[in-house]
Amino acid sequence: MAACSNDMKDISRFDRKTPPDQTLKDARIWRSEYGRLQLELEAPSIVQYRNPDTRTHYPDGVNLRFYDNDLNLKTSIRANKATSYDERDILYARDSVVIIDYATGDTIYLEDITWKSSEDVIYSNRPVRAVNGSRVTFGDGFVSNAKFTNLRVTRQRGTIEFQE
Repeated sequence: MAACSNDMKDISRFDRKTPPDQTLKDARIWRSEYGRLQLELEAPSIVQYRNPDTRTHYPDGVNLRFYDNDLNLKTSIRANKATSYDERDILYARDSVVIIDYATGDTIYLEDITWKSSEDVIYSNRPVRAVNGSRVTFGDGFVSNAKFTNLRVTRQRGTIEFQE
């Protein structure tokens, strides 16, 4: 005859982290509309949870590339960590976020960004560094639409050249 007894503290430590519902490694995902490529997503790992709130984690980083109708690369966003809250249409990216606008040549470095797709806005209230060639400017925040056609750095400062 055998018996065992377990301390509830030992048992509860196994229940602390909810396992993911889905895990994907070395992911490369393309999204198209009417046969035209719009977005390419690359991530070393994607982890998806359904409870208590549906969310998708990119714990090892994510790289998003946006294309125009002629398959030219328009913009890219890279971050070392990101979380997408699916039911709220919000993507929160953090830890060394880099946004490159290939049309203007601007590269923007941020600590984090929040993308609210239902409101068509991407923003950050953290320090920003924008680089375009030899021009470097700084700001206290950033806001843009999802297509990056209306990008603004708030409280921008630095050397800005004007042509008369």
